[in-house]
Amino acid sequence: MGRFLVISKAEQLEDYKQISDEYGVGFEINDFYYPDVLDDEERTSELIRQYERIGIPKGSTMHGAFLDVTVFSQDEAIRKVSQRRMEQSMQIAVRLGVKGVVFHNNSNPMLEGEEYDTQVVEFTAEYLKELLEKYRDIDIYLENMFDRTPDILRGISQKLCCYPNYGVCFDYAHASIYGQDMEQWVESLADYIRHIHINDNDLQHDMHLAVGDGMIDWKQFETYYRRYFRECSVLVETTPLENQRRSLEYMDTRMGIRRMEGEIWQ
Repeated sequence: MGRFLVISKAEQLEDYKQISDEYGVGFEINDFYYPDVLDDEERTSELIRQYERIGIPKGSTMHGAFLDVTVFSQDEAIRKVSQRRMEQSMQIAVRLGVKGVVFHNNSNPMLEGEEYDTQVVEFTAEYLKELLEKYRDIDIYLENMFDRTPDILRGISQKLCCYPNYGVCFDYAHASIYGQDMEQWVESLADYIRHIHINDNDLQHDMHLAVGDGMIDWKQFETYYRRYFRECSVLVETTPLENQRRSLEYMDTRMGIRRMEGEIWQ
């Protein structure tokens, strides 16, 4: 397990575990990025116990705090709150024993410009270095969100690629909506991508549909996967259980990326 993942949430944990067992996939845990959870130690501990009771599949990851998190802010107070949220995420990851944590770079494309981009790259890389050194046994993946180009992620990655526990989380659906040239995205970040998020959409809105239910060109993705991504972990980032099943079946029967050379990665 661990090469392919599905979202898990505590309220339907037994159902997600059934999918994990049936398809041989891990979890990307989605319970611990909410501010009200991070502010409630009792709630956090109970959620962790729920996962411990059911058993977290090997190779699982979690999504870290991202709502309003801007470690590159010019406002020192906002930077400190953002850093605290990311630190909390890493502490929870240790308690869960997961393989990696996903964070967003959270840059604002409406504020793009050389000075702003430089600030995002420098401040983000500076803080992530602290986390990467402190939590050497946990991977940290930095994800594209509203980015129009891969430039900021590439700039951060060039500063952090010396850390074996750093990598880009390439959200293929986000790039399909907000990006301008998928070939540019893939070729620019290929050396740094270690984790991928996939789901489907109408190429305009972030809909988190089942793979194959929207307008993304999955044949193109399959080509990129075979050429660049075969060593990456892949999250099917859709929450409904039926969407997860349909996505995994589509990947097996229509794309074949879970059955390369006659084997399902486990």
